[in-house]
Amino acid sequence: MDTTTVEQLYEQQIKLLPATERLRLVAIIAHDLATTAVSEAPRPRSLLELEGLGAELWEGVDAQQYVNELRKEWDHRP
Repeated sequence: MDTTTVEQLYEQQIKLLPATERLRLVAIIAHDLATTAVSEAPRPRSLLELEGLGAELWEGVDAQQYVNELRKEWDHRP
């Protein structure tokens, strides 16, 4: 599709169809999605995809100080 949006396509083409034709179109789309979803095997994931996620949470935190605090907690565990 070039610059036509889904909304425009609906308003200009699909909405004008009789209800029975729109229902038929929904059935065709649902069938297509169901068969596509079944035939598509999930792609293998890599742990490296998580690289950098949550980096903003650690902004301004000194890594060594954080580790030292954790170690202090370990010393006081029962």
